[in-house]
Amino acid sequence: MNKKNYISLAKKSADIQINELKKIKKIFNNSFVKAVDLILGCKGKVIFAGIGKSGLIARKISATFSSVGIPSFFCDPAQALHGDMGQIEKKDILIVFSYSGNTSELNNMLKYANRYGIKIIGVASKPESILLKASDVKLVLPKVKEADLTGIVPTSSTTITLLLGDCMATTVMHQKKFSKEKFKVFHPGGNIGKSLLLAKDIMISGSKMPVVNYKKSFKEALKIMNKKNLGIIVIAKKNYISGLVTDGDLRREFNKNSLNNNIENLINKKPMVVNENMPASKALGLMSEKKITSLLVVSERDYKRKKQKLRGIIHIHFLLKNGIQ
Repeated sequence: MNKKNYISLAKKSADIQINELKKIKKIFNNSFVKAVDLILGCKGKVIFAGIGKSGLIARKISATFSSVGIPSFFCDPAQALHGDMGQIEKKDILIVFSYSGNTSELNNMLKYANRYGIKIIGVASKPESILLKASDVKLVLPKVKEADLTGIVPTSSTTITLLLGDCMATTVMHQKKFSKEKFKVFHPGGNIGKSLLLAKDIMISGSKMPVVNYKKSFKEALKIMNKKNLGIIVIAKKNYISGLVTDGDLRREFNKNSLNNNIENLINKKPMVVNENMPASKALGLMSEKKITSLLVVSERDYKRKKQKLRGIIHIHFLLKNGIQ
């Protein structure tokens, strides 16, 4: 086979799936609304189940729900026969995926849920299937054309099932007013979580900050700067930022033997100040642009005021240490 055909075959498969996915809109009906309401009202866990390819899809959707703060896990119906059914409580809801809806391994799980009054959201393509007959909320998947040569390998059917699960998750997120800040709580690691860090998440504060009163001498300021080891010192006047002095500024004065002079004569009165809610990645970009290594952080309320109280300090090393790029 000409290798150029690989691309045309892949495109054909993609086109089939893209066209079939448009059928997803058929499922956004009253049953979908009931399913979302059931999830939003759940007092326990949202438990996903499925066999084979449907099980893999269920695992992924469960992981998505957990990642946005909705307690969830995947329960393998085959393993549930050997004791895992004890994980499912009456206050939980069960979301079961099976494209045919007649997978025999699901039978005992469905019977258990029906017996103990555990609500079931069933997702299948056949309205008369065992799964949908046992379900409290029935989500009927549209029949789709598979994208492989034989037309029988799960491709479009698994993709549309995954799309439905993601649509349920995003709808629930919207209703719960899920935000970037909440996402960050559940993703403290990883590139996405790092990209959502704010200035206030990275900065040092309190006693860790090198701050000195404007009346102090160069010698006293240099002592504090060396102790805090950030290469800068913030000059304060009545608890407000008066300016900034760098390590280089102080050492040049040190060489002039003017150690007892007042520090106020040396300060940069317009240091770079940022809002505590500035994204950390943006703070790094600002440092790179201005060719500086530190930023002073103030509250959102103080940011546009003439007099600003210092909330924290960001050093470029803190950003790099946290993987901000």
